[in-house]
Parts: sequence; structure tokens; C-alpha cells
Amino acid sequence: MMFEWGSRTFVMGIVNVTPDSFSGDGILAKDGWLSAVLQQANYFVAEGADILDIGGESTRPGGTPVTAEEELRRVLPALEALRHELDIPISIDTYRAAVAEAALDAGADWVNDVWGLRMDDGMAGLVAERGCPVVIMHNRSKPKDVSQEQRLGGRYVGIEYDDLIADVNRELLESVAIALEAGVDESQIILDPGIGFGKTVSQNMQLIDELDQIKALGFPILLGPSRKSFIGYTLDLPADERVEGTAAAVAIGIDRGADIVRVHDVREIGRVARMTDSIVRRG
Repeated sequence: MMFEWGSRTFVMGIVNVTPDSFSGDGILAKDGWLSAVLQQANYFVAEGADILDIGGESTRPGGTPVTAEEELRRVLPALEALRHELDIPISIDTYRAAVAEAALDAGADWVNDVWGLRMDDGMAGLVAERGCPVVIMHNRSKPKDVSQEQRLGGRYVGIEYDDLIADVNRELLESVAIALEAGVDESQIILDPGIGFGKTVSQNMQLIDELDQIKALGFPILLGPSRKSFIGYTLDLPADERVEGTAAAVAIGIDRGADIVRVHDVREIGRVARMTDSIVRRG
């Protein structure tokens, strides 16, 4: 599938093959989890998802890391089953080159790296070798900065930036430089400002409101606000009641230049994206 950036907003459906997703939709916690993966993916496709994003490690604030072996045990059966059944671009959500390589071999099309090619020295070279699209995300997450609240989940507190947008842009461009030096084609790079990753509630709000300044870097933008704690702490709502907050963040994000929205609620937010497009992309 070719993506004509700017023509409309593309919807990425989240498939969490984990037992501990912050959003409560971790499929690995369910009996018959592989069937559940297929059921969710087919539902997302039927509701208009353009891309599926498969992840085997929770990246929630305060989440427990897993080994590469465990991550592969989770994602490879899911990828193989999805690739056999569905003709849709599939992204592997991982920062490990070994996991990305195995996932690409199993049929994944994109790499979505939440550490912006900085965690694993082999990732940039792998992406260059495979010639696949890569999502480069900004991330300043540190476990010591996480504050947990049972009902609303984890959030980052006390994170300081000299200038939020300038700092995020500079660090994203540093990751872009890593990609280009490794031989990644510039046309394959997508940027993600990293909503919820090492940012406070107010900083997440500012990132969405001023997303056009990140868009000005000249790359397609992926925005992932779905069900995140900045919504929960703003509206005082648990993760399973954040669809309206997600909708507001997505609509503003699209107006500010988002090209892809990564969401749990594909049907509802897909409708929000189409409606927002009809307003802001009239030309």
C-alpha cells in the first residue's frame, strides 16, 4: 500500500500481544490469545484501519521490560497468523533489532521504534538494509520520573525541557541523522513526538497543540495519544473511558498536521479522523 501523505489521515490500529497493557487491551492475558489477535485485527480492518501495529512489550510508564526471547514468543505467532490472513501493512513495535529482523522475516512491513534508533545500535542498519518504513519516536522516559496512581495509571512528573518543542525537534533530528548515516532512505522516515514518553501532562498537551512545529521538519507525523494518562489525569477517567479525550487530541493533532493516528478504538477514532479531514483538508 502506498501512502500519499497529506491526502487524508491514516489510522494505525494497536494490537497489544501483552498481558499488561496500560489500556487494558493486552491480548496475551486472554485464553485463546492467538484467535483473539486475529479477531481484533479483522475487526480493525473491517472498521477502516490502514495499518496494524503489533507489540509484545508494554511501554506504559513503570512497565516491566521483557527479554527479546519473550518478545519474539509473543509477536511471531501473531505476525505469521496475521500475514497469512490479511493483506494490510503491519508494523512491529519494538526497539530491538533482533526482534525487528525476525518480525520483518515473518511478514511485518514497518518498524516502529519507541527509542528512535538509540537503544539498539543495530536497528538503523537493519532498517536501511530492508528498505522499510521506520517510525522514529522521541523518548525521554526514565523509571525514576514515574508517578503511579492505581485508578489512572502512571504518568511522568518533574520532567524539564529547556524549550519543549525545540528540544524534541533537535532530538528527533539526531535520530534522523542516525538513520541517514546508516543508509535509511529519507522518504522512509516517519516522526512521532512521543506523547506520554517522558513528558508531563501539560507537556503532552503542548506537543499536540504545537505539532505543526514538528511537522515543519518535513517528515510525515505519527501521533499516538490513544487512552494515555494525560487524558486520564485531565478528565479524571480510567483507561477504558478515554475515547472522547482521545478523539479531542486526535482532532487537534490532525489540524496541526498529523498524518497517522495510532489508536485502540479504530471505529470511533477512525470516524473522528474522517470528519476532521473533511473540515481541515477541504482543498
